[in-house]
Amino acid sequence: MTSATLHAHADARPDGLARVEDRRLLTGRGHYVHDVRRAGMLHAVFVRSVHPSAALREVDTAAAEACAGVVAVLDATQLAGLAMPAPNALLPGVHAPTFTLLPSDRVDAVGQPIAVVLATSLAAAQDAAEQVFVDCEALPARPDLPQGAKPAVTVRHQTGDRAAADRAAVHRVNLAHQQPRVVSMSLEPRATVAEWDEAAGMLTVWLPSQSPARARNDVARTLGLPAGRVRVIAPDVGGSFGAKASVCPEDLIVAFAAHHLKTSVKWVSSRSEEFTSAAQGRGAQLQGALWLDATGRFVHLQANLRFPLGAWLPFSAVAPVRNAARILPGPYRVASIDIDASATQSNTAAVNIYRGAGRPEAALLMERLVEMAARQSGIDVVDLRLRNLIAADAMPYATPTGECFDAGDYRAALQRACARFNYAGERADQARRRAAGEVVGIGIAMYVEPCGVGWESARVTLQADGRVLVASGSAAQGQGHETSYAVIAAEVLGVDPAQVAVAHGDTATCPDGIGALASRSMAIGGSAVAQAARLALQRRDAGEPLPIVADAIYTAPAEAWSYGCVIARMAIDADTGQPAIERLVWVDDAGRIISPQLAEGQLLGGLAQGLGQAMLERIVYDAEGQLITGSLMDYAVPRADNMPPVELESLVVASDVNLLGAKGVGEAGCIGVPAALLNAAADALLPRGEKDLDFPLTAERLWRAMQASS
Repeated sequence: MTSATLHAHADARPDGLARVEDRRLLTGRGHYVHDVRRAGMLHAVFVRSVHPSAALREVDTAAAEACAGVVAVLDATQLAGLAMPAPNALLPGVHAPTFTLLPSDRVDAVGQPIAVVLATSLAAAQDAAEQVFVDCEALPARPDLPQGAKPAVTVRHQTGDRAAADRAAVHRVNLAHQQPRVVSMSLEPRATVAEWDEAAGMLTVWLPSQSPARARNDVARTLGLPAGRVRVIAPDVGGSFGAKASVCPEDLIVAFAAHHLKTSVKWVSSRSEEFTSAAQGRGAQLQGALWLDATGRFVHLQANLRFPLGAWLPFSAVAPVRNAARILPGPYRVASIDIDASATQSNTAAVNIYRGAGRPEAALLMERLVEMAARQSGIDVVDLRLRNLIAADAMPYATPTGECFDAGDYRAALQRACARFNYAGERADQARRRAAGEVVGIGIAMYVEPCGVGWESARVTLQADGRVLVASGSAAQGQGHETSYAVIAAEVLGVDPAQVAVAHGDTATCPDGIGALASRSMAIGGSAVAQAARLALQRRDAGEPLPIVADAIYTAPAEAWSYGCVIARMAIDADTGQPAIERLVWVDDAGRIISPQLAEGQLLGGLAQGLGQAMLERIVYDAEGQLITGSLMDYAVPRADNMPPVELESLVVASDVNLLGAKGVGEAGCIGVPAALLNAAADALLPRGEKDLDFPLTAERLWRAMQASS
């Protein structure tokens, strides 16, 4: 079981608050999309492709339409070429072919919807779906990262004097690492309920979305409705992790069906559908090289990053490749860089942002190179990092990729982590254990975490009875915004947080916002709440009668960057290869922490997912593009007994680029933990030679690495 402590900043308010919303969820009284029931509601079941790539010859729905309880069967004929929204133009020149909601001439992935059956019961819809006849002619499938394929997007960063770096370099290390794809594995699978109110001319969609306002706009645009005629409600959400940040084809098809048939329609994804058709994460191919001079200074970084995209591009599809390229070389000074990154489509499930979204890839590549460089140069891994980490007095720091680190003390994070870990003592104990025949390693990883840019909205209402209502444009999927936003508003207004109620996730009652993604909720969403509360307080102090409604749109002048250091000790059974994470020390700087308990929960949740990626999880497609790991019988996820003893510590350097001094915290565990675990495994096997290790670090993979050295 996990043992964790969190040392919070003195200014951070301890929140032993038992919010009404939190108690409701913990006592089983949550209300999720799965719980939505509407009178006369139809149930949707999708007929999906069994081919990764095929010409679509015929879709015969007659037998299904004749089944008891069936109201309609829709295919491409009825949807008339309706297509997915264009992806976010985070990078110029994105080449994204149109992807129709239901195909008319070809299918591009296993699990792609071909038709949808709508019936009066779920069982009737499931039975009828079996009667839909689909005639396909299989075509060759494009695998992930196909050689010679034209990328959908490319990005290049090239700065510094490469010739000078070549002259100065005396050491060079190279790394190639293939990341497996992973699934988000939310407790709540995808689900959509849509209801058309003919009298009001209004479409209401219940959707577990991280960005309800954008989802509303996507639905309205797809159906040709004014945005004011569409309402999106994101009720309680059982986890998202980026996978629910963008609408998927099924969401829009259900909305179309409700509007087309003038009724209400419900679709709930099965776990099997989540494996085959939900957006996945990771899957990048990372290659890099690091040059050092005679003093151990980093003089050049070369990186080649290849990201998969799958059959279609969700809204945030290009964020991982953009982030990985711009984050390198992380918290280090490097004299020159040459970073080439691209993302390419294939006949597989789509790839979207997944907790970290490019940040873990950048940290893993850089931290593996640093560890390898330390060994080649004969410099201790801690000392080498200290020589090259950006100094605190250099902040704000302009990075070679054009970013700006706002505030931080990276060396202090490393030194505090080493002190807490007792680094020198642990190294001595490692030597003793190795001499006794044990296989044990220590891995370190530094990381940085950009926390989003742009704007967010909030509305604060001071009611006549003394209560305060906060409505946020930033939705929540379990992070506890109800608690944190109440604390922020209460501090500004000088009231008890128990007087503050927080609403979010409903486009009819909340202001439009960007949503909860990119670790931006506290830094930008929280600042919007603070700004709206300040406006309300000013108007109250000026004598304005209650109720007072104050709206604010807060735009961050720059991006806040959190950071940290993870140190892990791992033992590997010499006979079986079974790994055991014996200890993990973690120092993180999330700026000012509003709610220490919630911050701890976010760190530990990210740690669990980072551990899952590093040790257990892997999506596998065969050579023909068929999914091999399509159930929890084949795909392993972390359990409570996989969690190691954890010691957390908060190093607080407040940001000056938002009103709260806050930085992101939600993705840190997925960024720093995998790199530290990979370094620990490589260090454990080091007496057997430098090993190229890919995730997941299973017992079989580690055993084979040990046998190869034998």
